Amino acid sequence: MKKKTKGLIVAAFFGIIMLTSVAASSLPRTPVNNADDQITITGTPMDNYPDVQRAQFCSSEESAKSSAFVKEYKIPTQCTQPLAIVTDPDGNIWFTQTNTGRVAKFDPINEVFTEYENPKWQKGTRSMMWGIDYSPDGSLWFTDEATDGIWKFSIIDKQYGRTDYPKIADSLPQRLSVEGSKIIVNDFTGNKLTFLDPTQSSEGISYLSIPSPVENSVTGAFAVDSQRNIWYTNWVFQKGGVLAKFNQDKFEKSSTAQFENSTTPLFDLINVYQFPKGMTTPNGIAAGTNGKIWIADTSSSFFFSFDPNTESFTKYITSTPQVSSYGNSSGVIKNPVSRPYWTTFNENGKLVFNEQTANRIGVFDPESESLVEYVIPSNNPNWADCEEMENCGLAQIFDFTISGDKIWFTEWVENNIGVIDTSLPLFFDVELDSQKVTLKKGEKIQLTLSIIPKGHNIPNLSIISSDTAGFSDLIVEHNAPDTFKPDSDTPRIVQVSISSSDNALPDVHKVLIGAQTDDLVVSKFVTVIIEQ
Repeated sequence: MKKKTKGLIVAAFFGIIMLTSVAASSLPRTPVNNADDQITITGTPMDNYPDVQRAQFCSSEESAKSSAFVKEYKIPTQCTQPLAIVTDPDGNIWFTQTNTGRVAKFDPINEVFTEYENPKWQKGTRSMMWGIDYSPDGSLWFTDEATDGIWKFSIIDKQYGRTDYPKIADSLPQRLSVEGSKIIVNDFTGNKLTFLDPTQSSEGISYLSIPSPVENSVTGAFAVDSQRNIWYTNWVFQKGGVLAKFNQDKFEKSSTAQFENSTTPLFDLINVYQFPKGMTTPNGIAAGTNGKIWIADTSSSFFFSFDPNTESFTKYITSTPQVSSYGNSSGVIKNPVSRPYWTTFNENGKLVFNEQTANRIGVFDPESESLVEYVIPSNNPNWADCEEMENCGLAQIFDFTISGDKIWFTEWVENNIGVIDTSLPLFFDVELDSQKVTLKKGEKIQLTLSIIPKGHNIPNLSIISSDTAGFSDLIVEHNAPDTFKPDSDTPRIVQVSISSSDNALPDVHKVLIGAQTDDLVVSKFVTVIIEQ
C-alpha cells in the first residue's frame, strides 16, 4: 500500500488535465474503483474498470485512425493501456501495459502484435510503467510504480523476472535507461537517482542511490551527455528547484563507487543551477550533441535550453493547442497549454517531445529554430471539455520512441500505438525575412512570413503565433484572414507585426510564428530583444 503523500501527488493529475488550470506536477495514476459501480464481466482487462469508466480508460473508439502523417494500430486485447515504449535493434516496437502487467511487441513490417502473458503479475493490479529500455543481452527492463518493482523480460526465452526497487520512505521508480552494464532509474517521489547493477551480486541486483540536492522534492527524468555527466531536475511544486549535473566519471573513480546496497552522500560531485523564471514542473530532459541540455516544462507550453558554458537558460514555447484537444464547450478555459512531457533527440539532432494536452508530438530543429507539430488523429472526449463536440479530446500520448525517420508512440486511453513518418513531405514550409529583431518600449516592427507550398491539395490554413513574454509585453498581429486556402504553386505572403508595450521590461523573448492545418503546425522562432 502506497503512503498517502505519493497518492496525493499522483491523484491530482486527473483534475488538472481537464481544465488546464492548476499544477501538472503530478503523475497519472489509475483511479480507485467505487464498490457500487457495475462491472460487466467480459473476460478481458476491461474487467479491471467499472462499466462507467471504460470509455474513459479503455478506449472511446473501436478503430484506430490515420492522417496524412500518422498511422495508428489498435491493440488486439482490449483495455491494455499502453505506456512506456522502446525499439529493439531489429526494429521491433516493445511497450508496457498498465492494465495487464505485460510487455507486448509490434512487428512494423508485418503489422502484427504479440502480447506476452506475465504469470508473476497479480490479477487486477494496475501500474504506471513509465520506463522501459532494451539491454544488449536481449532483454527489456521496465519500471513498476504500483509495487515499487524493476522487471526484466527476456526476449529470447520469453520469461519475466522481478526485483524490489530499493526504496526509502515513499518511492516511485519512473524513467529507466540501460547505460553499459548499469541501469539508471529516477525515483520521482523518493528524491534520488539509483544505479542498479544486475551483474555484480549472486544474490540479485546490487544498487547505489544518489540522494538529490533539494530536500523534500521530486527527482525528475535524467539524461546522459557526451561527457557521461548525468543531468536531472529536482523541484518542489510552486517553489522552484534546480537542474543538477552529476559527474559520473569522478564518481566511478572515487572509493565510494562501490555497489553497497546503500544511499551514498556524494554532493561534492553534483553541480546545481537554479531554475529560470517560468520553469516550475520539468519532466523531460535531453542532452544535445552541442552540449546543451533541453528540458520540457509540464505545467505550461514552455521548453528550455541550458548552455553549461554560459550557465544560461533560453525559454521556448509551443504553439497554442488546437480547440480539438481541449474542447472548451463550457468556455472556462482561457489560456490552454500544451504540457510538453518527455524529450529526446533523433539521429538528425532534432529535439522530439510529446505535448500531452495538445494531443501532438513536436519536432524542433535547434539549428534553424523551426518547429513541426504533428496532431495525433485519435482523441478521447472524456479527457477534455468536449460535451457534444466531435473529434475532440486527448489520446494521452505518454511516451514515444524513435526508429530512423519514424516516431512510435502509445495512446494510454485509446488502446493504440501509432507512428509518425517524418520523412513524408510537409504540406508547406514557412520562412521569415528575419529571425532576430530589436525593439524599444512602444515600438513596432514588420516581418514577412512566406508560406511555401510543397504540393497540391493543401488544406485550409490559419496563422499561429505564441511568445514567451508575459504581461502582454509583446503583441503579435498579421493581415491574413482567419482561414484561407493557399495556392499550390505560389508562396503566400503574410505581413506580421510585433509590438512591444509601453511598459515592457528589457528582456529577450522567443516569438513563434507559422501556420497550421487540422493535422500539422509548421512554425519558426523570432528572437525579440527589448531594450531599455
